[in-house]
Amino acid sequence: MYTSASELQVAHSLAASGQPETGFFEIAKAFSKRPGFRLFTILRYDPAAALIRRIWTSHETEYPVGGAKPVSDTPWTRQVLESGLPYVGRNSEDIRSVFFDHELIASLGCASVLNLPVRWDGKIIGSLNLLHKAHHYDDVDPAELAIFVQMAIAGLNAVNLSSYG
Repeated sequence: MYTSASELQVAHSLAASGQPETGFFEIAKAFSKRPGFRLFTILRYDPAAALIRRIWTSHETEYPVGGAKPVSDTPWTRQVLESGLPYVGRNSEDIRSVFFDHELIASLGCASVLNLPVRWDGKIIGSLNLLHKAHHYDDVDPAELAIFVQMAIAGLNAVNLSSYG
């Protein structure tokens, strides 16, 4: 079986000090090569508080670590956070229909999204979120990114949600 250089780099980074940031940075580096992004965030799902909290971001100014979004009963929530299925938003209309912060997203030149839920022990614990120009993710198979999604588990589990307010 062949392991890509990106997969090896992320795997090695997970053994280094400075977790979970070190590992998340290398996952972002891998995603920057394939499938690419303009904005990348990692969110930790906190079902007890009905929030999804940002624990890593490529854009600290616009999307700071620690920021949270309320989770309500929507088709996106049911698909990503309950069923654990990826969501592909192909254009600005899709973004607008799902995210309340669609204007900020558009201001960063993003008009498509790929949300990749992270599952651990049968539960959704977070999501990896890539955003780019319109239709950027139309031909991306989320299954091809599964190795990096699973590599995020340790970092997501290491996060102490109580330290995020």
